[in-house]
Order: sequence, then structure tokens, then C-alpha cells
Amino acid sequence: MIAVTNRKLCDGDFLEQIRYLASTDIEAIILREKDLTETEYERLAADVLAVCAERNKKCILHSYIGVARRLGCPAVHLPLAALLANREALADFIHIGTSVHSIEEARRAEAAGATCLIAGHIFDTDCKKGLPGRGLPFLRDVCAAVQLPVYAIGGVTQDNVEEVMTAGAVGGCMMSAAMRLGK
Repeated sequence: MIAVTNRKLCDGDFLEQIRYLASTDIEAIILREKDLTETEYERLAADVLAVCAERNKKCILHSYIGVARRLGCPAVHLPLAALLANREALADFIHIGTSVHSIEEARRAEAAGATCLIAGHIFDTDCKKGLPGRGLPFLRDVCAAVQLPVYAIGGVTQDNVEEVMTAGAVGGCMMSAAMRLGK
């Protein structure tokens, strides 16, 4: 599992939740926090990277390529449009993730140099209220269309991660559940 942050969903202190997540068996933490300015994000990212380094946990920075470079983080997750616009400038990153919502997007991301994909949203989720999940057949189709590791997002929990893996995903991402784990 990969934890995707959203500090607005966190019931307590955000960095304490990051410390907790970094102590679990999750694979990585994506510091999403899309509402922050680049300066605010960089400050928070420095703190989160320090926590992850203490626990030897992979941290993936979201959207801000310059912040990732300045902080020495080799892992970024970008919106597909940002990946496509910056594909030539990403060679120094080890991990280049992007989110996809169709087979066509998955193929475009792979051709643009993504190293992994997050496909969603798979199940109904409060984060996308009123928008039905795309379902396991969609996930199966995305996984079959590319040679990259695919993670599922959207309503994925410890209880249903096996279902997404059976559909071909290497794992799942959780946001709401991750921000409340251990509570």
C-alpha cells in the first residue's frame, strides 16, 4: 500500500500521522497537499522527508519538480499534463508516477517516461462523492495495456487491496484511510 496525504482529512497533528505511517509496513508516502504554495509545500516536504528518512520510508513528492530537486528527493508524482510538459526534464528522477483515468492516458504516460501509474478511482469513495468508481474491469484493462506497475486508488483499503491485486495492480493507494490509520 501507498499512503497519499491530505492533511485536511487528518484528525490530529499531521506530522505525527506521518510518523505513524512511516512506522507501518506501507511501501511509500506521497505528499500530495495540492492546496499549498510552492514555498509552503517545500517547508512541509522538508519535514516529511526528514521523518521518512528516520524510518527508512520512501517519500514521493507531488507536483513540484523544483522542490523535489532542491530537497534531493528522487521520487515525484505528477499530474499527467505536467508529466507530458516536463518529460525531457525528468531524467534525474528514479520514480516518476502519474495518475491515469483511462487506457489512453495510461499509454501516454508510459510513452512519456512514467515509471509507475496510479489508476482510479476504482471504488466509490467520499473523496469523489456522487461519482461512481470505475471498477475492477477498468483496472484490469489499464494493467493489461501497459508494462508499468499500476496502483489502484479510490476507496482502496486493507480490506479490498487483494481484489485490486487480483485485477493486476501491484498494490493500492489510500488517502482517507491513511489519514486516520492508528486512530
